Amino acid sequence: MKLKSKIKKFLGRIIKATYNIWYKFVPVDEKTILFISFHGRGYSCNPKYLHKYLLTNEKYKDYKFIWAVKKGKGKDISGAEVIRYNSVKYFYYLAKSKYWIVNCKLPRHILKKDDQVYLQTWHGTPLKRLAHDIEIGADAKFYRTGISKKEMTETYDIDVNRYDYLISPNKFSTEKFQSAFDIERNRIIETGYPRNDYLTNISDLEIKKLKEKYKIPEDKTVILYAPTWRDNSFNVKGYTFKLEVDFIKWKEILGEEYVVLFKPHYLITNKFSNKGLEKFLYTISEDKDINELYVISDILITDYSSVFFDYAILQRPILFYMYDLKEYEEEIRGFYLDIKKDLPGNIFTKEEELLKEILSIEKYKKNTSKLLDDFNNTYNYLQDGHASDRVIKILFE
Repeated sequence: MKLKSKIKKFLGRIIKATYNIWYKFVPVDEKTILFISFHGRGYSCNPKYLHKYLLTNEKYKDYKFIWAVKKGKGKDISGAEVIRYNSVKYFYYLAKSKYWIVNCKLPRHILKKDDQVYLQTWHGTPLKRLAHDIEIGADAKFYRTGISKKEMTETYDIDVNRYDYLISPNKFSTEKFQSAFDIERNRIIETGYPRNDYLTNISDLEIKKLKEKYKIPEDKTVILYAPTWRDNSFNVKGYTFKLEVDFIKWKEILGEEYVVLFKPHYLITNKFSNKGLEKFLYTISEDKDINELYVISDILITDYSSVFFDYAILQRPILFYMYDLKEYEEEIRGFYLDIKKDLPGNIFTKEEELLKEILSIEKYKKNTSKLLDDFNNTYNYLQDGHASDRVIKILFE
């Protein structure tokens, strides 16, 4: 291990040990709110849209908003004090803030006082089984750390015990969260997701401006390819993703009328090149808000990511490219849904078949429209553009 890394770890231990002693002596400020999204990876997801809602509401003009982000992130945050995730200031505001608004599991060393309020927004309707619901043998190992299922579920139990509220986007998620997180129904607020207010309320003019921001030609059909990570693919730096698509082939078959936005999952650490595919392939960095990519795209291609639950709100075609379906279903996680019946689109395991379907996308859209309508009636019935309002009323009033 390099000396710099050793020093960093040592300092981290000192900060955490000190925090354990003095956090209780820092008085809680009734009007301070701490926001964390994906462990400080940027300004995104439900915490972002709750923050934006609070900024536009006169009732909360006297509140102090704190965003904890990793080094180099958060340059697009306004209306808040931006601090470094895991810094001394971060631990200070954990102790000081009346409200925590977080979309990811907090580590076990985080301490919460009785008079603090922890709103766990989570980050998606689950397709893949979570926590206690994962049905893999007792000897299975989880994450890069190789912990047991018992150890893995304990990391959830510790954090869930701190929740005051957990947001649910629909009845289905409420039921699954209860079993996966072993949480009582009365701590779950079934409000819809604040981040999806954006998808419901977006205007054509705003979409046009976003295309200009990402330098996407107006006359192209935009495909968003957003695959998830694989629990069993990692190295010393983090999770890796073997790209099982040939974008050169995509360009040859689809032609000049299409462009592709490739958005790897935020946990994936390896980098991807678009050399030779300029003006066809746009690789989007992991800290960008995927909501912006949803609204500027015409088609979504994904695999086992929960992105399709949100994207369905836009009533645009969704295709599922599951080249490793058998392995994923049997060896990695398992699903809550019957994917052969419940998805709002068709599954493809061969790249050629996927591309062929894209070329006749209008026909595909017509054939899957009822699937999409039924899906939205089941999973997106709460997404009326006012979820943020419902959450904030529960949290503060």
